[in-house]
Amino acid sequence: MFDGIGFMELLLIGILGLVVLGPERLPVAVRSITGWIRAMKRMANSVKDELEQELKIEELHADLKKAESQGLKNLSPELQESIDQLKSAAQSVNRPYKVEDISPASSSAPVDPAPTETKTAETSANSEKPNG
Repeated sequence: MFDGIGFMELLLIGILGLVVLGPERLPVAVRSITGWIRAMKRMANSVKDELEQELKIEELHADLKKAESQGLKNLSPELQESIDQLKSAAQSVNRPYKVEDISPASSSAPVDPAPTETKTAETSANSEKPNG
């Protein structure tokens, strides 16, 4: 990273920073500068990763077009591998999610019959009351 900067240059920069900023503010300034450098490196790495991913997608598209032009017969192993990757990706996208049915009878928690008993008791009490 610092190809043209030697030890003496770094020492000179450190001494100048100490004189200009002072011993109290120099550590804070160094920490903030290193934080900025780390943030820039992370940003550059994320951009690089995104570009690599986009290039891979473009390569797969180009391979697929090449395979289509050859009629999907007598393909090179690289093209066949690309087609297999695309097919598996398409199948994983088109495959519906499986939801397992959980019926109340198969659940391990016992069902409390008390609410139905109270309803029947209330209805029988209402029917026994004389109207009047």
